[in-house]
Order: sequence, then structure tokens, then C-alpha cells
Amino acid sequence: MHREEIESWQHDHTFGQDIKRPGERRTHIVIVLTAAMMVVEVVAGLAFGSMALLADGLHMASHACALTISALAYLYTRRHARNTEFSFGTGKMNALGGFTGAVLLAVFAIMMGWESVERILAPVGIAFNQAIAVAVVGLVVNGACVVILGHQHEGPDGHIRDHHHKHDHNLRSAYLHVLADALTSLLAIFALLAGKYYGLNWMDPAMGIVGAILVARWSLGLLRTTAAVLLDKQAPASVQEGVRSALEADGDARVADLHIWAIAPGQYSVVASVVASEPQPAEHFKRLLPKDLHLAHQTIEVHRCRDVHAPEGAAAEPPLRPSPV
Repeated sequence: MHREEIESWQHDHTFGQDIKRPGERRTHIVIVLTAAMMVVEVVAGLAFGSMALLADGLHMASHACALTISALAYLYTRRHARNTEFSFGTGKMNALGGFTGAVLLAVFAIMMGWESVERILAPVGIAFNQAIAVAVVGLVVNGACVVILGHQHEGPDGHIRDHHHKHDHNLRSAYLHVLADALTSLLAIFALLAGKYYGLNWMDPAMGIVGAILVARWSLGLLRTTAAVLLDKQAPASVQEGVRSALEADGDARVADLHIWAIAPGQYSVVASVVASEPQPAEHFKRLLPKDLHLAHQTIEVHRCRDVHAPEGAAAEPPLRPSPV
């Protein structure tokens, strides 16, 4: 067999991970905005003696670190996309970045809840006017960050290209971090106004507990989603059924074994074992797979099953050897 013929059957395993993703540039913009607002809140908290502002500034510092992790995950994914040491490319770095961000989000929720309980037990004085002013600025900045990271990519034909967007766990992690910041600022404004005009100073820590519970729920949801990718959980039932139905379309073939798992945002790898009384080449079954299921890597092996109509006592025809593609 000629070398050229062998090379025609080979392919790389980058799966588009060497291309700069839309979420990467947006994450960089949000990091700059978050870091700038963090400095403003920390300085204002120290200058005005406001623990609320200082705490919110420190919270934003933790989120700036989480956003930086997201940016580094994008960079690592691109730079090592063609590294052959990764069997299926670096697509799972996206999920790993999202998982790490979710862990930090959970830590943030615990710190937020703990600090709120401490303030209920030991209230502190609040410089309401200054705290409200800075909190409003923080809400505007955080709102802008939410819009930037939540913006869907529009294609040249005007249609929204959101398939990979909704599978970008790294981007979703960054989005939830800035959303948590916006929620914290909104609850802080509500609590500060209640404290200033109605003397309800306990509202500040109470809203902190409410925010911590909501952030914890977001974190758990992202942890479940990203862990499923990192642990090679089977693809959704709709994808499995689509592949099984396609491979069994001719009526003779049956799927004996099927594995489908995510290898990159919105892209799957499939390994299937097909048996038939009159087997077709593996390439035939590969062509049957639907294009809209985003099966980036396909391996099909075909086996001949024993002919149930063969005369009793007749020698069974030996099974075909697996034919991977």
C-alpha cells in the first residue's frame, strides 16, 4: 500500500480548537472592566470606611481571577490544539475551565453567606451615600459585562449561531461570574436603600444570604454540566437515538454497541459496533450518520452475524474482522 493512500485516510484531531473563539475576546474585555471596578470599590471602601464596598471589591477580585482562568483556558486550548499527546485534541480544556470557574463560584457563594451571617451577628456601620453611589456604578459595569458575555454570535446571513455558544462551558462560567457580581450589586443597592430610608440595616446581610443561595445554585448546575463532559458521560438521548436510527436504517443492520461522548464544545465522538447478516463496508454506515448531530470523530466496526436461516449442521461462516474507520 502506498504512503499517499494511507495519508488520505488520516486526519488531525484539532476539531476547530485552533481557531480563536468569539468568547475569548469578550472575556478579555470583561476582565479589564472587572479589574478596574474592583480597584474602585476597594479604594472607595477603604476611603469611606464601608465594609460593604470593600467586601464587594474583594468579591470582584475573586471573579477577576476566575475570568483570568477562563482566558488562560482559551489560550491553552488554541496553542495545544495540534499537540498529538492529546488523543482527541484540547476541546475538553473548555469544560475544565468551566469546572474550575464553577468551583470558584461555589467558594464565592460560601464566603458571601458566611460574611452575611457574621454581619447579622455583629452589625457594622455603613456610609450609605458613598456606598450606594459606588454600588450603582458597579451595577452599571457588571450589567455591561453581562451583555458582552451573553451576546450571541450572528452569522453573515443574519441567523444566530448559538450551537457552540451554548456548549461553551468556559464562556458560561465567565458569564455566571459577572452575573453573580451584577446580582450582588443589585441586592446591595436594595439593602442600602432600605437601611438608609427605613433603618433596616439587617437587610444588607439578609440580601447577602439570598444572593449566596442563588449563586450556589448556578455553581451546582455548571458543575454537573462540566463534570459530565470531563467524565465522558454519554451524549444526550436524542443524539444516541439519531445515530442508532441512522445506522439501522436499511433494516438488516443492528447496533450492538454504541458510545457517544463530547470531545469539544458542541462536538461528539462516536464509536459503534454494527452487526448484519449481509454486512456493508464501514464507510457505508459512516455515510448514513446525520450531519446535524456534529459527530466530529467517527469509528465504525462491522461484524457478520450468524445466518439464522442456514441449514442445521451446516458450517457457520466465520465472522468478519472489525473494520474501524
